[in-house]
Amino acid sequence: MLMRFDYLVFIGRFEPFHNGHLAVLRHALAIAGKVIVLIGSAGKPRSTRNPWNANERDVMIRAAAGADADRLLLQPLADHLYNEAAWIGAVQRQVAAAIAADGGSEAARIGLVGRDKDASSYYLREFPQWELCNVQHCEVMSATEIREHLFSADEGGQLLIRANVPAPVCAMLEAFRRTPGYAQLSREFTFLRNYRKAWDGAPYPPTFVTVDAVVVHSGHVLLVRRGAEPGKGLWALPGGFVGQEEMLLDACLRELREETRLKIPAAVLKGSLAGQRVFDHPDRSQRGRTITHAFHFAFTSGELPPVRGSDDAAKAQWLPLADALNLEEQFFEDHHHILQHFLGMS
Repeated sequence: MLMRFDYLVFIGRFEPFHNGHLAVLRHALAIAGKVIVLIGSAGKPRSTRNPWNANERDVMIRAAAGADADRLLLQPLADHLYNEAAWIGAVQRQVAAAIAADGGSEAARIGLVGRDKDASSYYLREFPQWELCNVQHCEVMSATEIREHLFSADEGGQLLIRANVPAPVCAMLEAFRRTPGYAQLSREFTFLRNYRKAWDGAPYPPTFVTVDAVVVHSGHVLLVRRGAEPGKGLWALPGGFVGQEEMLLDACLRELREETRLKIPAAVLKGSLAGQRVFDHPDRSQRGRTITHAFHFAFTSGELPPVRGSDDAAKAQWLPLADALNLEEQFFEDHHHILQHFLGMS
């Protein structure tokens, strides 16, 4: 059979890989020699939105593909929430690297496959150099709905999951339900559901305002371990919600003091302010629309001041910058992106 493409690029989060994804993949395999699958949101901590790491989703996809698995080139793809150009560049680089590693030529016929279903499919129009194959298929349960049924643990929902994911993926989900990680995410799911439900009676969807402190001192950054849901046990920047009577910077200094017991005087911290920025990606927090104002305090040298976890922080600690930057999968929400921004690495 004469293939229309040498390679088709298929980008998705696949949380989890379901029958709709499989329909797109089968269509791609019918018209392309090989399919480059880029697994998005790689390097994220486990959450109810991203329950599986890139390696686990790789296994799901290969298992669902069956005998065609050897025609797949799978690559993890990290998010760049606040730098769309960096994300587009990463996609282009990974596609080029996958083709080179496969022995393909620069003249390879490349296309992009997907389903343009709603606003979340905007990325399909970001690569005009590749012909777009817009695949329409029968409606199936979305990945979001599957996750909701998975963590709700309702019996009817489990039957719906079985009907909407490939059999090998279903077996993986059943095994996942028996792990400690699933138990923790179920608790987080319940917390988030109740958190959002508490605002059901509000006349408008609420928008929350928070602050975060990026304190860099002598090649170290001050982080806390979250002591409560959501993100219990993950590393985070010290911060929290702005009080009704507070200015943003004052709220940041208060939260920093409450969570870490840092003894540096407020006047000294204000004098060391090196930058600030608003981080407002609509999906940055599962609690709801949450806009954070981050403040960067920089001390180039000196002995590290003592810190101690307090308030809702289970632990406070100075981490070497190199160590902190390598812990992306252990960071809460978008705090790793925030840290990268102030270190000039975003």
